[in-house]
Amino acid sequence: MADRPGDPWDRRVAGGLAFLRRRLSGDYEVDEFGFDPDLTGAVFHPLLRLLYRDWFRTEVFGLEHVPDSGAGLVVGNHSGTVALDALILSAALHDQHPARRYLRLLGADLVFRMPVVSEIARKTGGTVACNPDAERLLGTGELVGVFPEGFKGVGKLYADRYKLQRFGRGGFVSAALRTGTPIVPVAIVGGEEIYPMLADIKPLARLLKLPYFPVTPTFPWLGPLGMVPLPSKWLIQFCPPIPTAHLTDSADDPLVVFNIADQVRETIQHTLYELLERRPDPFGP
Repeated sequence: MADRPGDPWDRRVAGGLAFLRRRLSGDYEVDEFGFDPDLTGAVFHPLLRLLYRDWFRTEVFGLEHVPDSGAGLVVGNHSGTVALDALILSAALHDQHPARRYLRLLGADLVFRMPVVSEIARKTGGTVACNPDAERLLGTGELVGVFPEGFKGVGKLYADRYKLQRFGRGGFVSAALRTGTPIVPVAIVGGEEIYPMLADIKPLARLLKLPYFPVTPTFPWLGPLGMVPLPSKWLIQFCPPIPTAHLTDSADDPLVVFNIADQVRETIQHTLYELLERRPDPFGP
């Protein structure tokens, strides 16, 4: 029997009522980090889906390189003035991966010092970007996402778009080595154009205790409207994994850690150039 026109809405209403019943009855689980998959799947991912699918017209490639089960460390480039790339990557991966895997994001301390943002980050699976937490997640077979550029990547000027910044001390590599976890580099094109940073007002950033204070074509000139991201075309490419199971004894060897971190960085940078050639128009279809 063919679906009636009202059936999709009936299913949405039924799904919403079922979600409310679960929340009111406490019939849902939250792990030790505060991750709430029920809330994430029912509330946050549908909102992000509107962004990555309809606004940014995101295309995802190479999902076969992301493991169907077990631990994996996804390492990406960071950009965009506001770090939407981490959220878009998480939602798109969950929606399009055959195993519907959740990406447990590692975030900066600042994220977890902000009252509302901290709660949302925890509920959606995030935790502080430190080796102990990363190793605990990887040790339980989770898929973990990290952006080693940190604020240096998110807060770079538009003139430096798609040029990877320094990867720090390679702590993410040490976590992967200690747990024998494969590292999956991922390149994200599109984030640099959503809020093109033309300048950074450093005195104001210091006054507000922020890593930077951006000036974009729309912010702060348009006030709250300046927070609406420009509709750039996004491409996400997962690269072949780098195995680490044979290097578990080298987690404290700085030369091994540096070499793998450099390999990951070069892989992402090279893939970014390829994606930019594939997407000649930042605001194309």
